[in-house]
Amino acid sequence: MPQHIGIVACSAEGAALCYRTVCLEGAQYLGALDHPEVSLHNHSFARYMRSIDAGDWPGVAELMLSSAARLARAGADFLICPDNTIHQAFPWVVRRSPLPWLHIAEVVAAAAVERGFTTLGITGTRYLVDSEVYPEKLAARGLKFQRPSSQERAEINRIIFEELVGGVFKTEAVATFQRVIARLRDAGCDAVVLGCTEIPLIVNDGNSPLPTLDSTRLLARAALLRATRRAAS
Repeated sequence: MPQHIGIVACSAEGAALCYRTVCLEGAQYLGALDHPEVSLHNHSFARYMRSIDAGDWPGVAELMLSSAARLARAGADFLICPDNTIHQAFPWVVRRSPLPWLHIAEVVAAAAVERGFTTLGITGTRYLVDSEVYPEKLAARGLKFQRPSSQERAEINRIIFEELVGGVFKTEAVATFQRVIARLRDAGCDAVVLGCTEIPLIVNDGNSPLPTLDSTRLLARAALLRATRRAAS
């Protein structure tokens, strides 16, 4: 049997896209309509945001660990979190987690190397882009990076929290991302990280000035590979 995937969810739209990707693309490995067992646990997004806004990453970790414990009891073999921002709490999570995790930025960095990219633009919430979540993992793979400007970060953050997490998708938001990504391209980037799990709902290779690294789907696909490799062994 394939391994049981546990999803530690934060915002609904990103978690839903990750879950759907696991279920729909599982057929590539297991046959028509088949996919690994999946369990998902989600504390209220508002609870996460109270800790995030306070800069309380140990508090974020407690919520993630609470979900991890529930998923372990449900029989999950390993965990993924389709939320880039709360990976800032990872150092407090991994040492107490009942199960192993895939780290979203490590998955993205590995995909970038595999595709031959060298310099990545990082997009996401202001919490994520200001952090070392991606720079640390990219540097470990010998990759360079560029961040959006402060003004660009503020507008992207507004779009994410006022629109995307609520399922609101506007053409003006797409245009904003296109302008930011074009500037990152002109600054020397050869790909862009869609480092908020809702960004792929409006930005993709078809409308982006740069090739995209879709963190949501890349994480889901890495989980599928891990789950189904056990089945093949």
